[in-house]
Amino acid sequence: MQLNPSSDQAPVSGLYIALVSIHGLIRAHDLELGRDADTGGQTKYVVDLANALARQPGVGRVDLITRLVDDERLDSGYSNKTEPLEEPGAQIVRIECGPNHYIAKEKLWEYLDTFADNLLQFFQQQQRLPDVIHSHYADAGYVATQISHLSGIPLVHTGHSLGRDKRKRLMASGMTSSEVEQKYNMRRRIEAEEQVLANANLVITSTRQEIEAQYELYDYYCPESMRVIAPGTDLSKFHPPELGEPQTQIASAIRRFLDEPEKPIILALSRPDPRKNIATLVQAYGESPELRTMANLVIVAGNRDDIREMNDGAEEVLTELLVLLDYYDLYGKLALPKKHLPSEVPAIYRMAARSCGIFINPALTEPFGLTLLESAATGLPFIATENGGPQDIVDNCEAGLLVDPLSAHDLGKAMKQLLLDGDLWRKFSANGIKNVALKYSWDAHARSYLKQIKPLVAAFKPQQYSPAIMNASRFADRLIVSDLDKTLLSNPTGLRDFCQMLREKRKQVAFGIATARRLDAVLKLLKKYRIPKPDILISSLGSQIHYGRELEVSTDWEDHVDHDWNPRAIRRILRKVPGLELQDDAEQSKFKISFHIDPSQQGGITKEKIVSLLRQEEQSVNVFVSAGQNLDITPARVSKGLALRYVAQIWGIPLERVLVAAGAGTDEDMITGKTLSVVVHNRRHEALESPVTGQNVFFATQPNALGILEATDHYHFFDEQPGVTVVEDDA
Repeated sequence: MQLNPSSDQAPVSGLYIALVSIHGLIRAHDLELGRDADTGGQTKYVVDLANALARQPGVGRVDLITRLVDDERLDSGYSNKTEPLEEPGAQIVRIECGPNHYIAKEKLWEYLDTFADNLLQFFQQQQRLPDVIHSHYADAGYVATQISHLSGIPLVHTGHSLGRDKRKRLMASGMTSSEVEQKYNMRRRIEAEEQVLANANLVITSTRQEIEAQYELYDYYCPESMRVIAPGTDLSKFHPPELGEPQTQIASAIRRFLDEPEKPIILALSRPDPRKNIATLVQAYGESPELRTMANLVIVAGNRDDIREMNDGAEEVLTELLVLLDYYDLYGKLALPKKHLPSEVPAIYRMAARSCGIFINPALTEPFGLTLLESAATGLPFIATENGGPQDIVDNCEAGLLVDPLSAHDLGKAMKQLLLDGDLWRKFSANGIKNVALKYSWDAHARSYLKQIKPLVAAFKPQQYSPAIMNASRFADRLIVSDLDKTLLSNPTGLRDFCQMLREKRKQVAFGIATARRLDAVLKLLKKYRIPKPDILISSLGSQIHYGRELEVSTDWEDHVDHDWNPRAIRRILRKVPGLELQDDAEQSKFKISFHIDPSQQGGITKEKIVSLLRQEEQSVNVFVSAGQNLDITPARVSKGLALRYVAQIWGIPLERVLVAAGAGTDEDMITGKTLSVVVHNRRHEALESPVTGQNVFFATQPNALGILEATDHYHFFDEQPGVTVVEDDA
């Protein structure tokens, strides 16, 4: 990968770690936890992890990479491209992606290719590549997989929560499959998770339960590549109550709700999200005269000004809480403060601990349960959902009880048990203080983390490029790349005009062809149609790159894509599939296996089924199905889009100066992201797998090569600064 040797940054000494966490609102101080469903425990986790890693000997730089947001409704700091974190050497890096305003993670998918292109550009501007890229959640996993495919940087992933498990639980709660898909864009999320699992060098989980009960649901399930490293807790903030502590502002805000504030506190603290299941807690409390007599209920559910202006999920939850408060007549017994600062959270736990109360996490499922560690560290026993990470925390800390979150009866029974049994309360309180300090510190987490990634870093060899390919296009400052059969050909007038344009602009623009065909077949077509020899030829679906006058093959690219490629195993697996037949040897290549699909079996042989079958056999590959008749398998690092970006970065041509003429199917990743793209008129009928809204995609009114020429005018492609389609900010 071409780096920027003139960067004014000081060279990095020690490990350079890139953490990618795209959604939510992330800043160095006063995280807005609970503001919405996307700004919760994960945002705090990645900030704490970045600081903890930066403190370790041998770590030189940690970048926490997220999305840049320029939204007048939010703090202006979210639009700063960089922001230092607490520890020297750690910083937040914000990457532009999609509209300027803040949007939910479910709406980010169509912009993630642009995020990946912008992030790759950022890395190219640094003195060196990161030693490892660590993605958090599915959206970051999608981006980091693309970066790893192109650069070879070792990929580490943490899921935090998983789509298959979430979908199962949402449907168990009453939602239909179509409702889940419409609200959560679950199909794209699960496919991104499958993709990152198939390509990650290491998957870090918080609990053993994640591996055994959640990741096991995925096709590419490889527990050998997964490691449990529990998150840490900041013990300087989360500690037991101390004598003489002054009363905080949040304590006064809570007390004003309560008739008898001296009673024990049943505390719940989470964002107002339906999955947090807070309403069941209120139901359990409201239906128990004993609980209402012996304790107060305090629910700290994010911050609000006007419930009516909150997102649908938060508005739904808070409205339901107010309805239940009124239904059970909990006035004077239930506190629901409107606002709190992140810095006040430790004091809220200590207030509950001082009252001999309990902490409740009734979520439908909890990937880890960081709030349980925080409560236990302050000496506050907890009750938690039995689904997910809390199982490990209970085993390690012996500081709380597990319940079925869907049973208000079981939840009420557990609350009464802890509040009435003083010996058990004191045991859990002491155990929590001791065992959190012993087993859940951030420094211990960081040391375990570095131990796991060092073998990956040692094995990583940055790509090397031969001088010949680097010099193959010394003059051009922009590039036109076209598919062959359905795009460039079939219109003699347009092809003649296009070729004439190339000859006139030869020193200004490089010309490339990207095709599924092999080199020998392409050469015959070039000769037949008198097309100028391209500066770059991407053949066999992107598995080979040819350059220069002799169209020499790039051995550097071949070495790069020959990663986890096992063609013998793939043939063995697919030989068992009825309706598949290997194509002639003339259609096969070193990094492409091609099959015919029996027309009578077309309905039963889909891309999804083949991908699932190969992943279950631990084969990380790309699968292409064209016209329902041809099936091609390539290494995971092979695609036309990846090959195109590889060439552009070697030649130093920004993607904003690359015009791609292509369509659906095997072309699709060429026309996403930052490239300027055109779909010629005769290919507009082809359905794209993913939306292209917000991308620089122009749908031409002219067919074939005429459509490409139309696009050069549309984008003002030969101007000093080619034009782009601007994403409208419709906030």
